[in-house]
Amino acid sequence: MVAIELKIGEFKAAYKGQMELYLAWLDRHERTRDEEKPIGLILCAGKKAETIELLDMEKDGIRVSSYWTEALPKDVLQKKLHEAVAMARAAMEARKTETVNLQASPAPPKSAKPSPDAPTRQQGQFLAFLRKYMM
Repeated sequence: MVAIELKIGEFKAAYKGQMELYLAWLDRHERTRDEEKPIGLILCAGKKAETIELLDMEKDGIRVSSYWTEALPKDVLQKKLHEAVAMARAAMEARKTETVNLQASPAPPKSAKPSPDAPTRQQGQFLAFLRKYMM
């Protein structure tokens, strides 16, 4: 479950507390037992890296990204789109290869259960995409 909040203007430290409240409510009232803890995404027109770092929001499952306030030139936008498509295709191919390799090899021994706060593979891929193309 992902809570997304769109803000107009620069990121403010108070947004962290607001998102923590949303995530706590979702965790208590909406999350089922088989779901991971909700994560939050705050989209702002701008952000200061030092502010984000000092607030240490990743430990709380909150990410901040900035959106474009002006359109990129068409050639740059096309290049980014082609890069995103190539990255998605490569990820799909890697998953296919991984699936084939898993089917061909014996199952590895079960290791310790991952932390319930650790992002799922899908959440990790989504966050990696956001870091690359939105931050």
